[in-house]
Amino acid sequence: MVETLQIRTTKQGLCEFTPQLHNIVRRANVIEGLCTVFVRHTSASLTIQENADPSARRDLETWLNRLVPENDRLYTHTAEGPDDMPSHIKAILTSTSLSIPIVNGSLSLGTWQGVYLWEHRRDPHNREIIVHCA
Repeated sequence: MVETLQIRTTKQGLCEFTPQLHNIVRRANVIEGLCTVFVRHTSASLTIQENADPSARRDLETWLNRLVPENDRLYTHTAEGPDDMPSHIKAILTSTSLSIPIVNGSLSLGTWQGVYLWEHRRDPHNREIIVHCA
């Protein structure tokens, strides 16, 4: 089964969509298999990360922004704004797809693991995520 998940981001940062993913897996009725998640954009990415303490997400966002700053004088791809080229770099440093085992009809995530879209642009965006369960 394949579904497209639409996520509207409001700002740069991590946006959890674990509940929506659980619903898709439930509808897929796959008892044992694999859930593949793919983001269809070059300025956003996916990650599995702690979903209990918001300070972990803030620290990750701060660290990545420090690692890949805006307005680096070496960037030549600047027509779409100062956050565009850094967003592409951040996307290649993270992931555009994830594979999560399905066991007993549900995602095999750990206790504190959540699935996130990582928006690397500052402005709101509509993002498409393809979810394949088999």
